[in-house]
Amino acid sequence: MRDLKFKKNPGMSWVDVDREVHTFMAGDLSHPRSREINESLEKLIEKLKLLGYVPDTRFVLQDMDEELKKRSLYYHSEKLSISFALLMSSNKNSIIRIFKNLRVCGDCHSWIKFVTKVSGREIIARDAKRFHHFKDGLCSCGDYW
Repeated sequence: MRDLKFKKNPGMSWVDVDREVHTFMAGDLSHPRSREINESLEKLIEKLKLLGYVPDTRFVLQDMDEELKKRSLYYHSEKLSISFALLMSSNKNSIIRIFKNLRVCGDCHSWIKFVTKVSGREIIARDAKRFHHFKDGLCSCGDYW
């Protein structure tokens, strides 16, 4: 692929919080509140694990050990953007809307369903292929994406 000069676009997500758009990339530490976002995300992941969330490392395509694969899944751009929205939105009942330049991976899709159960919030995600409307642990796509 290098010889043919193919380049993979990095995963990016945008979230609108209180009429201000914030951009996140996978593993992003550039946001001014990244420390708070990551702390909030870690706590949220621990809550979700108690409900049965298990990181699905089949969606990590790099060659690394299993624990590193799990850690890399934690910091996908959509997880960062949703964590930020949960942390910062002034209206705790508002729908979270995110946009993603690539398709949502299966692990993130499952994770978002768990988030809607724990937070009681609806999440609408627009990825490269379709809209996903997550509510009460279910997605409008019927898990077909």
